[in-house]
Amino acid sequence: MARRAQPVTLIQATGGVFILLVVLAILGPLIAVMLRAETVGRLSDADWAAIEFTIIQASLSALVSCLAAIPVARALARRRFWGRSALVALMGAPFILPVIVAVLGLLAIFGRSGWLNIGLAAIGLGGVEIYGLFGVVLAHVFLNLPLATRLILQSWLSLPAERIRLAHSLNFTDTDMRRHFERPLLAATLPGAFMVIFLICTTSFAVALTLGGGPRATTIELAIYQAFRFEFDLGRAAMLGMVQVAICLAAGGLAWIFAARGGFGGGLDRPAMAWPGDTFRSRLVDRSALGVAAAFLLLPLVAVTAEGVGAIAGLPNSTWVAAVRSIAVALGSTALSVALALPIALFIAARAARAGLEGVGLLSIAVSPLVIGTGLFLIVFPIANPVSLSLPITGLVNALVALPFLLRALIPAVEQAEATQGRLADALGITGLARLRFAILPRLHRPLGFGAGLAAAFSMGDLGVIALFSAPGQETLPLEMYRLFGSYRTNDAQGAAVLLMALSLGLFWLFDRGGRVNAEA
Repeated sequence: MARRAQPVTLIQATGGVFILLVVLAILGPLIAVMLRAETVGRLSDADWAAIEFTIIQASLSALVSCLAAIPVARALARRRFWGRSALVALMGAPFILPVIVAVLGLLAIFGRSGWLNIGLAAIGLGGVEIYGLFGVVLAHVFLNLPLATRLILQSWLSLPAERIRLAHSLNFTDTDMRRHFERPLLAATLPGAFMVIFLICTTSFAVALTLGGGPRATTIELAIYQAFRFEFDLGRAAMLGMVQVAICLAAGGLAWIFAARGGFGGGLDRPAMAWPGDTFRSRLVDRSALGVAAAFLLLPLVAVTAEGVGAIAGLPNSTWVAAVRSIAVALGSTALSVALALPIALFIAARAARAGLEGVGLLSIAVSPLVIGTGLFLIVFPIANPVSLSLPITGLVNALVALPFLLRALIPAVEQAEATQGRLADALGITGLARLRFAILPRLHRPLGFGAGLAAAFSMGDLGVIALFSAPGQETLPLEMYRLFGSYRTNDAQGAAVLLMALSLGLFWLFDRGGRVNAEA
């Protein structure tokens, strides 16, 4: 197995050094924030209201995302139909979609002049108000429902075919399957899924900036931005950042305590069998779940494209320059993230204490990008002008944010490569870089391409750290789009949204497709 002694010692040592550098890059700014923080009494009533709203909206967002994902994942696990793979891919698009584009799409559907309110007005009913708690939760569910679905679906698909065969022989009904299979699987999966989505929603910035922002709909992340950008109250921003870290650590601890252990064991990797207890009612429920989820996730994308594709040709030159700037930052961030992730994955896969080492990567989720950016400002400010370093700092923070996703894709692949090719490489005396080149890398093309695609898409759509350091002439495309939208240049903003969506999805496709070319199974 991958836990045995391996000769790739130089690369593994490099991975160990990179882990220390990542910890320093995350904890250094955090320590700077801690040193700048003053007392809890400095927090105002508005700050405590932001803390309360953050916990409420993140909890509701994670809860609704997970509950809505259960019937969708169940339907995808139980049904085989033409176009299933395409549907899964399309439903995953919102997860890699730039947040500001997703918000614009939701406004086109649920906004005051959106499709839904126009339809309700036509039949004499009142409209819906998207701004505030409802809009923030709606946007977070839109962005995270695909993630929750994939996490739960993976758990369902891990059920050995032999257990399904046994259920068939025992004539299990749909109720029996829920009791003996689905509930244990959900008990093992939901706490982790809830925690990840809670953390993402806690540190979400662009959603609160566009759909919240009022006195009763301000998150901690937005309060940090306001304290830093408009008031330059570094002490208040630092204290809010520490509160946010404490909330994230508490959420992770609770998920660890309540997560169910164990599983259904291994199998012989036989093809999946039909789900026992299948009835007309269950087929109707599955089809309804897939139809509603597909409509909810795809209609905003259709709306953005329909309303903005005609405005691309008329975009101002500043938007195209911002697009080029965003591509450069995304490519640099992706290169840095991959350069960090590969040696770290090799190092972690060879160690027995994998869980603790993987937790290092999760630090960049627990500590929000805005807090890291604030800490980097505090570190850089005495020695240089942070505004002049805004793009490199943005690229660095984006690379740290993408690192956990890359590690999650690479570590199991490295372990599998060592398990299947390691002994042969040992027998042939292949070590060091040759071992990496011939035994490991050929089996990492797919996860490397997928992880690099995620990193590029995340960086392309980031509207966080750049908002702290931005100055005229340094805007990225998401920030340019937000400013167009804020100045009521709606047509230009919609055109920029389509351009940003196309570039983000295009970069993801290029990297993901590149990882599949000549990749070995």
